[in-house]
Amino acid sequence: MQQGNETADPANPSRMLLEAHRVVIKVGSALLVENGRLRRRWLDALAADIGAMRTRGQQVVLVTSGAVGIGRSALAGGVQNLADRQAAAAIGQIRLFDAYRRSLARHGAVGAQMLLTPGDTEDRLRHLNARSTMEALLSRAIVPIVNENDTVAFDKHKFGDNDRLAARVGQLISADLVVLLSDVDGLYDADPRSVPGARHIPVVRAITPEIKAKAGDAGTSLGTGGMAAKIAAAALALGAGSHMAIANGREEGALGALTRGDARATWFILHPSH
Repeated sequence: MQQGNETADPANPSRMLLEAHRVVIKVGSALLVENGRLRRRWLDALAADIGAMRTRGQQVVLVTSGAVGIGRSALAGGVQNLADRQAAAAIGQIRLFDAYRRSLARHGAVGAQMLLTPGDTEDRLRHLNARSTMEALLSRAIVPIVNENDTVAFDKHKFGDNDRLAARVGQLISADLVVLLSDVDGLYDADPRSVPGARHIPVVRAITPEIKAKAGDAGTSLGTGGMAAKIAAAALALGAGSHMAIANGREEGALGALTRGDARATWFILHPSH
């Protein structure tokens, strides 16, 4: 692992994002898409934050949702079944990646599209090929932009949510840190939407049965992964040797705020023995 994992400070976990050499950032649908439209100012602010990370010498991989949310408005009759969802993904994917390309270019970065399915991380030869591609891009300071290949994936052979995909990508490239930008600011001891006094949990050091029990369902109509998926992703990330954070990304510049320690998050921190 890179130095970021060796110097992690549980008393000041936000420094992990500042110091990590290789970072996977997952962007949820609810952050990117609003009423079927891309939040372009938000995306430009994210690109600015990534530009700052690249200036510090950090390597960044983006895992993005949003293709179906963007593409569904172009389908007459909406999304009624799996074929419609795959068609929406095909429409939205090209629009989504073009928007990323433009935003990153404004901050001096080149983006590269990668579409993955579970077989690309589970089959050894395909795993090695995907890893080699990402290494070739990262070594040239290019930002891989990853999404599940929803145009061909189906329920029994798909990641199901991009939280787990982000953790798998972190495993693929031996990332120091995986950051899940979402519409929630981390893990609570109860559902804060229904329990006013729910307590935020800033640091988790092990995925215990008690931690798993605190997970809930997806929080938006666009998202496919709720807290349960995020806890599953944390287990994958920690098992692969990466720290992980769940942070609220709704505001513009959320990644920069997280770097400065100005944003609430839950940090899943590796045990020092890793």
